[in-house]
Amino acid sequence: MRDILPGEKHTREQLISVIRTQYLQRGFQEIETPALEDITRLTSGQGGDNEKLVFQVLKRGEDLESAKANDESLADLGLRFDLTVPLTRFFATNQAALPKVFKAIQIGPVWRAERPQKGRYRQFLQCDIDIIGDSSILAEAELLSASLAALDALGLADATIRVNHRKVLTDNIAGLGIGEANQLSAMITIDKLDKVGIDGVCKELATKFDDQVATRAAEWLSSLNEQAFPEELQDLVSSLGKHGARLVYDASLVRGMGYYTGTIFEIQHPAASSSIGGGGRYDSMVGKWAGVDSPAVGISLGFERIVELAKLQNSQEPTLALILASAEDAETGLKMQAEVIASGKNCRLEIQQKNFKAQLAALAQLGVTEFANLEPGAKTLGELKIRTLD
Repeated sequence: MRDILPGEKHTREQLISVIRTQYLQRGFQEIETPALEDITRLTSGQGGDNEKLVFQVLKRGEDLESAKANDESLADLGLRFDLTVPLTRFFATNQAALPKVFKAIQIGPVWRAERPQKGRYRQFLQCDIDIIGDSSILAEAELLSASLAALDALGLADATIRVNHRKVLTDNIAGLGIGEANQLSAMITIDKLDKVGIDGVCKELATKFDDQVATRAAEWLSSLNEQAFPEELQDLVSSLGKHGARLVYDASLVRGMGYYTGTIFEIQHPAASSSIGGGGRYDSMVGKWAGVDSPAVGISLGFERIVELAKLQNSQEPTLALILASAEDAETGLKMQAEVIASGKNCRLEIQQKNFKAQLAALAQLGVTEFANLEPGAKTLGELKIRTLD
């Protein structure tokens, strides 16, 4: 977890605004969910390895003492590790007040007890869009189209999307000679392909299963680049029109979450060493909390990685520094500040310091573009001399 300084915060808010605008223009609606969720929901077995990284929150007061005395679990809540689990709970709770096909935006922090290292934070921001209530290919197509539009608006038009389908993946794993009971374990190993390569994956598969499985896996993984889009993904490619060319079929794509049931995808960019977003269809998850199944699909942008890649023009509004001789000028200064803001500029009030030159240099570093001294007797903005701050 880290502090964010004003300049970086401004940049981050610009990026968020661009992403949010692209999604709102497409009819998505923004919601907000609490940071805390019931611990049983966060550890229901569908969050993959992320469930091992939950920050758990102790019970309070008498509940905590009772849990200690009875050797029960000491935690009843946890910080959310993604935005999908809270969304399914949100939909189950509020579905009577929501549209039949609900298109949601969620932008907020999530927490994972990661080992501290460069590029991995224990608190980070995610930008999610999800569609609940639409089982057709339109939902996937709209999510991918909206995400590509957002990335293009951020100057990341080189982004592409790797896609796979869980049914195709499980069929391929079954073809290696791995039974259904062990397929999740095999997926966890295959998901390490980017890190350990084909040899590393096959070595682990040989240890988990046998040499024949490893040999078949080596042959399969070596031919990935030669494989065409399977039937399960062809409609998605065609429905995206010109954006279809930015899809890449990757038969080894796994995605670590256990709740995915259909199409899965990850966003790649040539300047990034790892994915900058991902998601998939999770049709069976909503029903776990709502009691009635509802089709659902979502995608998340990895905001922290996008911050390092995005190319935005600096769109900071012009800012005028109004320099007061002393705090006694506060009433006049506040009145003129309101005039400046009404004219379409930002306005920062300052009391003049002894080293005025150093003060102006510091203001320039803050993004101030103009300044004016509040002259004695001046009552309106028009009476002041406004100068450019280089």
